[in-house]
Amino acid sequence: MQITDPLLTKKEAAAILKISVPTFYRRVADGTVPRPIKIGSLSKWPLSDILSTIEDAKSARGPQPFRGAPL
Repeated sequence: MQITDPLLTKKEAAAILKISVPTFYRRVADGTVPRPIKIGSLSKWPLSDILSTIEDAKSARGPQPFRGAPL
């Protein structure tokens, strides 16, 4: 069986987002990050949910000005 969407721990998910674990839980509480999948007493986040969170944040910021070399 091949895993196509690995499940992450809170520490792994927070590391991808470059935030602390307490901040990660605050983002879950405010809805910025999706709620976890519960497996017994374990909480896991699909990698796709964390990547979606990043994409949502990027699209919410709107278009960014081009910062290339001046012509």
